[in-house]
Amino acid sequence: MSLPALSFTPVYERGVASFRRIFRSSEAALVLLAVGVGVAAGLLMLVQRGLAHSLQSFFYGLSGASLSAAASIDPWRLLALPLLGLFLGYATRAISRRWRTPIDVVEANALHGGAIPVRDTLVVCAQTIVSNGAGASVGLEAAYAQAGGGFASVIGQWLRLRRASLRVLVGAGAGAAVGAAFGAPLTGAFYAFEIVIGAYTPAAIAPVAAACIAATLLGRLVGVEPYIIALPGAKAITTADYLLFAALGIICALIGIAIMRGVTFCEAHFRRLAIPDAWRPAVGGLLLIPLALITPQALSAGHGALHMDLGAEVGLRLILLVLVIKVAASTISLGFGFRGGLFFASLFMGSLVGQLFAGALAHQSFLPTVDPGDAALIGMAAMAVAIVGGPMTMSMLVLEVTHDFVLTGAAVTAALCASTLVRELFGYSFSTWRLHTRGENIRSARDVGWARALTAGKMMRRSVETLAGSASVAEFRRRFPLGATTSVVLLDAAGRYAGIVETAKLYAPGLTDDTEVGTLASLSDFALDPSAGVRAVIAAFDRTEADDLAVVSTDGEVLGTLSERFVHRRYADEVEKAQRDLFGE
Repeated sequence: MSLPALSFTPVYERGVASFRRIFRSSEAALVLLAVGVGVAAGLLMLVQRGLAHSLQSFFYGLSGASLSAAASIDPWRLLALPLLGLFLGYATRAISRRWRTPIDVVEANALHGGAIPVRDTLVVCAQTIVSNGAGASVGLEAAYAQAGGGFASVIGQWLRLRRASLRVLVGAGAGAAVGAAFGAPLTGAFYAFEIVIGAYTPAAIAPVAAACIAATLLGRLVGVEPYIIALPGAKAITTADYLLFAALGIICALIGIAIMRGVTFCEAHFRRLAIPDAWRPAVGGLLLIPLALITPQALSAGHGALHMDLGAEVGLRLILLVLVIKVAASTISLGFGFRGGLFFASLFMGSLVGQLFAGALAHQSFLPTVDPGDAALIGMAAMAVAIVGGPMTMSMLVLEVTHDFVLTGAAVTAALCASTLVRELFGYSFSTWRLHTRGENIRSARDVGWARALTAGKMMRRSVETLAGSASVAEFRRRFPLGATTSVVLLDAAGRYAGIVETAKLYAPGLTDDTEVGTLASLSDFALDPSAGVRAVIAAFDRTEADDLAVVSTDGEVLGTLSERFVHRRYADEVEKAQRDLFGE
């Protein structure tokens, strides 16, 4: 007698389903999951840092030193810039022909509920490592955040977490990686809240904090030197200092806007030249060579250069020269197709602006002076806020670097001034500006994907009352008694949309029975596209001042109708639901 075959598949599936239910329903389980994500983000940060530094060591002959802190570089070694740029350009062209533009963590949380394909994470990280390894003036923080957030997204999607929980976990992974790189868990946590999640929420505090602390502790256990060494505040901060540092924040905001505009200007004008896109990074690499020959501080993100300039007495002319060259190098690097972020580069440029600000005050007698070290730290925070965003993120970085609460208060002042001016004059951070140039109207990582998914086609009422536009008023009144429907869609002889008419209008006194209904139609040249998002639909109602609108396909077929009252009610319900998910209610 043969025994029936045993199948373990149902047992496995039930086990996985139970496992998923735990993480979907338990906040404590989500926190434990965030700890694991934080450890993974820290490990991925270490791997990427090691790969980029290995590339720089190989091509530039470094022996433990930072590329930007090198005293000089052999000119022939700088050929790595165009050569690796050429490799990057052709690899990027091959990827773009086969796949769409990769999704980063900010776009994922804003539009896709935290979902990031593994392929996109690998592409972004590889492009950034090659760009930084080549010596382009970009940082690795974008790759760190992408790897941490991408890993969290994969785990969260496998566990089928709710949309709000997945977004929080992605933010926790990205923030943990940044926190580990700087040895600053508070900085990582606020990076997650302000840059990746887009809001401070009670439900996100514990997972984000747990991930950032776990990643930072991992970095300290393995002896990783943080990007910024601890610097004590130099002197007491007075009321006048707050006002001066606020002015420094405004200066940094204007420079930050100029840099972001410059990157776009560089991209737009290069595309007009008769040079293949695959050659863009190579051309950018060639343009970087003379800048690197003037000073190696133009290369890479500037970690070594920042430490060197803060710890030495450097003349103002040299600081100004380095600032101009660093701005040009960052603009060329990103404008010509190298991949990376401006997180640390903006910190470095801000420190230079701060030192110039302090030097300028020292050469006048009308205003009080400020300490160059304090001004450098405040400038770091203000410039990074102007370009990257996140005023509390950068303020916490100053706190964790200096352990000085008073100086941190001045950093908050400068950061808020910079943030306010950038939002007023420009409206975007660097990451959201890049999305804007691609046609995405996103100003933060706040979740707006649900609003785009809520389209006219999904909300419309499919049972539509229609009538030929050539019908008479008498026929209309016979088919649609007063009170039966608020409006009727009219069709032309070919059955296509020809306008919409209010029922009450057809019962107005003075109309003769033989009047053609089509002569009373309105909005004959306007209808909603089924793919229009709910916000576009609301704007259409405001613009047309109509109570009902038809939803029509591209060939004129009437698909359904929408009423303004229903759209506003549905939008309010979805906003309330999103807020409940966001705050964990």
